[in-house]
Amino acid sequence: MHDISKRILQGEVRGAARAITCIENDYPERTQILQEIFPHTGKAKLIGITGTPGAGKSSLVDVLIGFLRAQGMTVGVAAVDPTSPFTGGALLGDRVRMQKHALDSGVFIRSMGTRGSLGGLSRKTKDAVRVMDAYGCDVVLIETVGVGQSELDVMNIADTTIVVLTPGGGDSVQAFKAGIMEIADLFVINKADLPGVSKLETEVEQMLDLVKHDAAWRPPIVKTISTQGSGFEQLWEQVLKHHTYLRASSQWDIRRAQHLQEEVLDIVGYQVQRLIHDQLRSGEYGEQLMSVANREKDPYSVAEEIVRRWFGSRPNSR
Repeated sequence: MHDISKRILQGEVRGAARAITCIENDYPERTQILQEIFPHTGKAKLIGITGTPGAGKSSLVDVLIGFLRAQGMTVGVAAVDPTSPFTGGALLGDRVRMQKHALDSGVFIRSMGTRGSLGGLSRKTKDAVRVMDAYGCDVVLIETVGVGQSELDVMNIADTTIVVLTPGGGDSVQAFKAGIMEIADLFVINKADLPGVSKLETEVEQMLDLVKHDAAWRPPIVKTISTQGSGFEQLWEQVLKHHTYLRASSQWDIRRAQHLQEEVLDIVGYQVQRLIHDQLRSGEYGEQLMSVANREKDPYSVAEEIVRRWFGSRPNSR
């Protein structure tokens, strides 16, 4: 077993931090580490927290960490921030808001840049969450960069997805159009001391009547005020109720199995893409690419030719 794997399983914080660094930078040992720790994962509760930018996700996570620690639980946080165009790293917004937990040995916080990923999470987030799980965190909070039209990847990691809204945050219908109605297991109206809370709550209920009217689980709505620490007991109570529902309906195992299956497909797709890109960069397909550049061939025919050389068949056009 790799030394870093041993350190993770022994609960050594530097070992976990080193493993995530290996993962983010694609060091050669990353695959061995992930393979070795995988049998020791699956125990942590995975809570996704997403929502519109400025809704107070990081502040909510900060207070939630304190609430969970008061319950005696260890907490991991994978906070995905926008990637800096200058350094390529995360902008560290979570570190700014969660400084009071920095010296708590029961809290492990890691900032991760999106690095060009459009799904609201870094491509490496799943692996980092797995490290935190093996490290021994009871709960792992996964904070996304903020939902847009395509930033819904958190649903493929989390057991429970919390969507954070805030009154006065603009037209809520636009947020619903982004797909969050489908991924939300629980809605949180944060900054509930601001005007417009009742209006927003009514709009969410109306949307739920349309989208979730016959669903086995209707996402509840919880109101919180992060600056006052208000509503977090009710928030965690609803998270536990959702977990109870998942286990009673067998959806817990089904959901986790689907997540793992999707992860295999993602890994295969990513590795094939990298292999083809490497071949393209090496110049092996230079002649075909030049024929497209000279408009002698169309890009679709050349793409089919490259795929046929790799897989021996024509790609499905659907």
